[in-house]
Amino acid sequence: MKQINIIGMGMSAKTVTGEALELIQDADILIGAKRLINEFSYLNKPSHNAFLSDEIADLISKSDEDKIAILVSGDVGFYSGAEKLVCALSEYDPILVPGISSVSYFFAKCRIPWKEANLISCHGIESNIVSSVRRNRYTFALTGRNIPDLQNQLVEYGFGDLNVWAGENLGLEDEFVTSCRVSDLNKREYDSLTVLIIENPDFDSRVKTGISDDEFIRAKVPMTKSEVRAVCMSKLDLSPCDIAYDIGCGTGSVSIEMAFAAYEGRVYAFDKNEEAVGLVLENARKFHLDNIEAVCGLAPECLEGLPAPDVAFIGGSSGNMEEIVNFLYGKNSRIRFVITAVTIETAMAALESLENLGIEGDIVQVAVSKGRQIGDLHMLMAQNPIFIINGGGDDE
Repeated sequence: MKQINIIGMGMSAKTVTGEALELIQDADILIGAKRLINEFSYLNKPSHNAFLSDEIADLISKSDEDKIAILVSGDVGFYSGAEKLVCALSEYDPILVPGISSVSYFFAKCRIPWKEANLISCHGIESNIVSSVRRNRYTFALTGRNIPDLQNQLVEYGFGDLNVWAGENLGLEDEFVTSCRVSDLNKREYDSLTVLIIENPDFDSRVKTGISDDEFIRAKVPMTKSEVRAVCMSKLDLSPCDIAYDIGCGTGSVSIEMAFAAYEGRVYAFDKNEEAVGLVLENARKFHLDNIEAVCGLAPECLEGLPAPDVAFIGGSSGNMEEIVNFLYGKNSRIRFVITAVTIETAMAALESLENLGIEGDIVQVAVSKGRQIGDLHMLMAQNPIFIINGGGDDE
């Protein structure tokens, strides 16, 4: 059988490990991107400029060579093409040879320990960079000619004054390393091979539940109150990577707490009131939450074309309860529902809509009274009782 080694080259030939160099020197043929292959032109070995996994698999199937070295940049375990190569070449049982990642290399360059860092890629994939910066002392980000967009996002959500290190073309002759404030990143145009380290000394990794009502930017738009919100969040039981819908979002208090819980996922907030949609976005910026998208429209029509939700909170249905529940169930039959209602009729409509789908709904009533000081005394002032209906998901 052919001996195939997928080798992490680190930044360049200067950062190749001793094991990797021996395997490269011993190989009959080298395969990889032109930049990587050229690093070993002095060996005068047959080589192929290829980096797509299917193309490489085809080359190997047609090759008569026994010892093949496939070169990939960085480390084989960090956002590397090695992952797809292992699948494409599974019949050959390839060996993975680790290299020096841009993470370890750049943190060493900046003389910063990276044990507290969160590692993300903003290169061609959606990422919640603001949420990462909010939650972590250090955020390491791979980029790809999108630094102006990342900078604008961080500034918009209140992180313009943080310190950032930028590393361009690491390990190459034209390597460039600098440090500045996030708001000053636009003073230079960076190459696609650039990484960032953003430091937030005041990071806060808490998942906040039952946030005080007076912390939200409010108007005359309805809002789910703190104590009721806390019960709803316990019923929603979100995971970090969940896709969550907040239908009839109002001020967006539930959207905000959903976004704290699903910090690696995304929250879609919907309301037919444009003022409500604006408030959601204002509150998202205030709480440093970039994983919220707000949509103005009437459900279920406004839900079209979006990723299937894992959980849905329905705080307002405008009389379309059954249509909304059916639509969401059609997108994901394992969805978890949490629905609030202030009237018996709406609560029954929610239960019946779930029952028609074979989901056994659970209903509780929450009645909150809050203390108010009157002179030297305290009196409990009652809020409107709320019905909370939940069902689906793991309970189905």
